Amino acid sequence: MNILFLLLLFLCEAQSRSASRPNIVVLMADDLGIGDVGCYGNKTLRTPNIDRLARGGAKLTQHLAASPLCTPSRAAFLTGRYPVRSGMTSRFRTGVFLFVASSGGLPTSEITFAKLLKDQGYSTALIGKWHLGMSCHSRTDFCHHPLRHGFDYFYGLPATNLRDCKPGEGTVFSMAFRELVFSPLQVLGVTVLTLVVLRGLGLLHVPRGVFFCLFLLAAVILGLFLCFLLFFRTLNCFLMRNYEVSQQPMSYDNLTQRLTTEALQFVQRNTERPFLLFLSYLHVHTALFSSKEFTSKSQHGPYGDAVEEMDWSIGQVLNVLDELKLANTTLVYFTSDQGAHVEEVTAKGEMHGGSNGIYKGGKANNWEGGIRVPGILRWPGVIPPGQEIDQPTSNMDLFPTVAKLAGSPLPEDRIIDGHDLMPLLQGKRQRSDHEFLFHYCNAYLNAVRWHPRNSTSIWKAFFFTPKFTPEGANGCFSTHVCFCFGDFITHHDPPLLFDISKDPRERNPLTPTTQPHFHAILQVMQEAADNHSKTLPEVPNQLSLENVLWKPWLQLCCPSSGLSCQCDREKQDGRESR
Repeated sequence: MNILFLLLLFLCEAQSRSASRPNIVVLMADDLGIGDVGCYGNKTLRTPNIDRLARGGAKLTQHLAASPLCTPSRAAFLTGRYPVRSGMTSRFRTGVFLFVASSGGLPTSEITFAKLLKDQGYSTALIGKWHLGMSCHSRTDFCHHPLRHGFDYFYGLPATNLRDCKPGEGTVFSMAFRELVFSPLQVLGVTVLTLVVLRGLGLLHVPRGVFFCLFLLAAVILGLFLCFLLFFRTLNCFLMRNYEVSQQPMSYDNLTQRLTTEALQFVQRNTERPFLLFLSYLHVHTALFSSKEFTSKSQHGPYGDAVEEMDWSIGQVLNVLDELKLANTTLVYFTSDQGAHVEEVTAKGEMHGGSNGIYKGGKANNWEGGIRVPGILRWPGVIPPGQEIDQPTSNMDLFPTVAKLAGSPLPEDRIIDGHDLMPLLQGKRQRSDHEFLFHYCNAYLNAVRWHPRNSTSIWKAFFFTPKFTPEGANGCFSTHVCFCFGDFITHHDPPLLFDISKDPRERNPLTPTTQPHFHAILQVMQEAADNHSKTLPEVPNQLSLENVLWKPWLQLCCPSSGLSCQCDREKQDGRESR
């Protein structure tokens, strides 16, 4: 009898341990719009696996990215903190890292949820995109590398996927060409023409050497930019396995299949211990790509093909959890780092962006289309299936959620801006813990969201808005992305106020006439913004001009590849993890 009692006690403890320490699978799309997914209303793109994930769990309809750009959004997601707290926001035009050989990145002082889970005995892996820096002072210090931020294993792209990574897809640096090359060349041209006229009229003696120097300067400017475009793909678009470059430049051939295989192998290796898998897709950031099985199969061209291939990959992950009988002990979370990129236009004039549904704006601005993203969580037996939760939540909320589930205390030496989602997901709480949310455009506080405790209204006040060009557009097409300062924005005094609960399209700004409590509402929101700003100490700016510039001494190249920086160790080593 005593033996039977001890056995039952052991089984109960094991079950309790399993329920409190689930496996964590994070599936993050890149630039996926909330209107691109079937369970959020899309009728033409096929996303059966994302949809079945939603049927089996909870769908968040007001899930918000902490930033509308990749680098700051991902920094906030991993740390549970607004990116301005870690210096992962820019005060210039460049709001993300463009080069692997930049010195900025997620500071070593920041604590990611991967680090917390690793300390609790979890096996941790990042498969796919990182985009949070690599090295600080030398190419081998790897101070910002995923393995220095709590991941045991990394296979993927250290920076980001860009048009320049795929031959024939054009460049994202067209505006840089206009400002850094075309404009100086124009000035030089006018200068040369003026000198020629003055010399011809006999009004000014100009030595021939001056003309030679000016022509040489023009050739140098043009040559440097052409070299930059020629070598960008090789130097920045490559795959790594842990600390080694494995394919340079990166090949798009069956790339999603390779990432998926790595993810499945990681799960298969860790059936006996809790694990964290962060599968960070390159889809659907441009350059768009898909394997032969998915090319030209969707109703929405290359973009739709990429969405449907990503959905296939998600299905493979869900299937392996079922096959290994891990589904009931695994929390699966699906989201996007920000909204779809509506400014994405190819050199041929083709639109390659996605759909943000009914919402205004998109990637790089804080209109709802830029920050309202899919948010789906499934944990069979713990999170009731088929839920739709219409409360403001943030991608920063995953940090405290998984920390508590893993049995890890939250860091006490810093502010954590996210909140545990489990009470909301399990119906123990009906309202979000986020009374206020702050929306940043790079390092600038752009807007404040307020969900009063005693009201169903959700107020959103903009201190400034980007200028969409041409007028009436849904994005900043003339600059490719929206900028956050100077002549690129319109300041609002008083702030532009919306009630998102009644006007989710943000079409009708309120006035003292249409909202009797207009000034009182704005006063509360301004006080909240002021109090929030007081909690922001000065920190080193990781996205300063100095930190984002390319530094030759930080450049990573294939081992033993000589000066070419080209290799393909994928074929040599296979895809076996080490």
